[in-house]
Amino acid sequence: MLQDFSSVTLAEARPSVVATERLTLRRPTLADAHTIARLANDRRVAENTRRLPHPYSQDDAVAFIRHIAALRAETVFLIEHDSGSIGMVGIDRSTPDNAELGYWLGVEHWGRGFATEAARGAIDFFFEEFEDDHLYAGARVTNPASRNVLEKCGFQWSGVQLHRFLALGSSTPVDCFRLSRGVWSSLKSWSSARRVR
Repeated sequence: MLQDFSSVTLAEARPSVVATERLTLRRPTLADAHTIARLANDRRVAENTRRLPHPYSQDDAVAFIRHIAALRAETVFLIEHDSGSIGMVGIDRSTPDNAELGYWLGVEHWGRGFATEAARGAIDFFFEEFEDDHLYAGARVTNPASRNVLEKCGFQWSGVQLHRFLALGSSTPVDCFRLSRGVWSSLKSWSSARRVR
């Protein structure tokens, strides 16, 4: 099915790669669809992300890659460790002055600090590339691991809201967080992330 697709990225706007100490963040291509589907097709992943359906098929991954290639308001990176894909991280800028960080990892990669490292790389990219003063994020109240990632990245809790989760088919409480450019600048000591062009 994917034989007809090339492995070049569909959108070349901002063709950066972010490298951290252990990870490489790069734009996903259609050649990554099978791997993305394999990692995302786990209910434990889907029920903690707002937009992932469950089950998650290769066709869902292809549609997602095509969708983000067509949008300039969303920057999405495939997270790689030791040349293998382990998850996704991105910034959704579709709502003005309300850019939002999102991320997920395949279950077998949980608990190793990869989410924090990938989030920091994406945060650095965002504040270096765009002029927004704040970045927002959320974590289900039942997901303390994701909340810890956000707090380690300098996000400050700003309240609880209800958000709809596609895989759950309902709304659920979400802890909301905000990171200001000033706080990010003061915490920039994590700066093992660097841009590669």
